[in-house]
Amino acid sequence: MARRAHSGPEDCNCLAVRQAARHVTQFYDQFLAPSGLRTTQFSILAKLRRLGPMTINALAAEMVMDRTTLGRNILPLERDGLIAVGQGSRDRRSKELQVTEAGEARFRAATKGWVQAQQQFEKAFGAKRTTDMRALLHAVAATDLGPTAV
Repeated sequence: MARRAHSGPEDCNCLAVRQAARHVTQFYDQFLAPSGLRTTQFSILAKLRRLGPMTINALAAEMVMDRTTLGRNILPLERDGLIAVGQGSRDRRSKELQVTEAGEARFRAATKGWVQAQQQFEKAFGAKRTTDMRALLHAVAATDLGPTAV
């Protein structure tokens, strides 16, 4: 059977990805809840731990996230003393983020829940499918989708 040239809204790639992302995020949030972190906060701490101190703009690019959305997500981390926001080392006008000792401790505590979520996800979805899905999603994130409409 031939596929229609222009599929309808029920075939929206963006909607399917966003629904899956919300579903998986809610799943991971359940495992991270005892640590007091949400999935996005855990991911921010993980990036900063792995890459070291960086500006908000650099972290936003790494996370493939809008700068203002990242700003909203770092506020509770800063408030709780899990990250420090200081003056940029290269540009004094920029703000640089880094994980604090309290952030390191919270991240380690949250990692236990994250490992459980990873294992449960793989058990439910299958090891090969999980690996393939991750590779496919990384490829999607790295794809130049062309100019955006104004």
